[in-house]
Amino acid sequence: FSCDWAKAHFRFHQPCSDLAYALEAGEGGTRAVLMAVQAHIIKYLLFERDTEDTHLERLCGIGRGEQGEALAVALAELLWAAGGGGTAVVCLATTAIHVLPSGDLQPDSLTQRIQLFEFSEKAAAQEFIFDHINCFRGEGSHGVILLLYSLLFSRTLER
Repeated sequence: FSCDWAKAHFRFHQPCSDLAYALEAGEGGTRAVLMAVQAHIIKYLLFERDTEDTHLERLCGIGRGEQGEALAVALAELLWAAGGGGTAVVCLATTAIHVLPSGDLQPDSLTQRIQLFEFSEKAAAQEFIFDHINCFRGEGSHGVILLLYSLLFSRTLER
C-alpha cells in the first residue's frame, strides 16, 4: 500500500457542525472506499436511526458518539453484505505479530499484525466494531486498509 493508503482512516468533520455527518476524503485512491462507506452512513442517519428530527436535522449536528455509531453500522452493513448475509469478518491490527514474513510476503508493519474476528450475526459484528471504532477512525489506525482486509475475508478468497 502507498503512503496515502497507510495514512487513510475514517475521519468525520467536526461534531455538532453542519457537516458532522460527512467523512473527510483526501486526494487519492482511498476516496472511492470512503464514499461507499459515506453512502451507508447517510442511509443510516436519514432512514434507520430512531430520532424525531427532520431529514436535514438528522444529518446536521450529530455528536462524536453518533458519528461512531453511524460508522459502525455502515461498516457492519458492508461486511455483512460481503459475507453473503451469513458471516462477517472484522480485521484489527494488534501489537503482536500473527504472520511471520515469508518469501512471498513483504513485511509492511500491518499485515503481520492483523487478527481476525468472525461473526455469524450482524448485530454482534456491529457491536464489536462500535466497541473498537477507534481502530478504524483513529489517526494512524490504517482504518481503510483494515476495512479492505475485512471485506476480503468476509467475502472469502474463494468467492
